[in-house]
Amino acid sequence: MKRKEKILEILRDRKEITVKELSSIFKVSEMTIYRDIRELESEGKIKRKHGLVIYKEPEQKDKVVINRCPICAKPITRSHPYKIILENGNIIETCCEHCGFLMHDRLRNEKVNAITYDFITENPITAFNAYYVFGSSAIPCCSPSVIPFANKEDAEKFSKGFGGEVLDFREVYNRLNNRVKFEL
Repeated sequence: MKRKEKILEILRDRKEITVKELSSIFKVSEMTIYRDIRELESEGKIKRKHGLVIYKEPEQKDKVVINRCPICAKPITRSHPYKIILENGNIIETCCEHCGFLMHDRLRNEKVNAITYDFITENPITAFNAYYVFGSSAIPCCSPSVIPFANKEDAEKFSKGFGGEVLDFREVYNRLNNRVKFEL
């Protein structure tokens, strides 16, 4: 076993030790021990404090939770996903507005609110008051694309460049849900 590994083994048991003690244990100079602990410290395995070498417990890495869209099961990667707020305060996030509208259909008998984010500014907007470009050639996630805008003028400008229709919430809801039901 190499000296650095033995130092770590000692530290796991004792939690802390002096350089002088390590030098005595290994019958090497303190400078040799300092070289070893400098390497261990740069690897994040130990730390030094007032002449002590202290074992650094491995950090518990938080489990990486990848939220998946409840509609299409794609990972939710957007920093501002479409959010549906239920009456009890629970929030359902979907990967995109397209899936958000499909989720609204599943929740059609419940009282909900919804938040989306303006495509240009990324500012939050009430989904029910937004304007959407439906079916453009820009497909940020699921298809047909549903891209939100806070004001109708921005949506119309976007539509001129990328196609699609400018619709309000109710129009997109009806169009998307009828279309999906028809395609199944």
